[in-house]
Amino acid sequence: SFGDQSGNLILMGPDRNLQLEVIHVFVTHSLLADVEVVDPKKCLEESCKPKCVKPLLEYQACVKRVQGDESGHKHCTGQYFDYWQCVDKCVGPKLFAELK
Repeated sequence: SFGDQSGNLILMGPDRNLQLEVIHVFVTHSLLADVEVVDPKKCLEESCKPKCVKPLLEYQACVKRVQGDESGHKHCTGQYFDYWQCVDKCVGPKLFAELK
């Protein structure tokens, strides 16, 4: 059993390693409950966006060109993906260096 009706942590049983693991998870969760997690990828994307101005301008020009299209056949998907591919290419090595 891991808890009583009041929500208190109660450990019973012969497996000391399991008890320690449960305590570790419980304490870690309690300590991290108030910590706001920041996604490093978002920060790196912001730092990489200035390096991808050309594909961004191409995407924005395309959006402007197709704005009046009422047929729904014109789109800027290619330019959109070109822009984000540029950002991702810049972010990738930095992100994985941080994760090591």
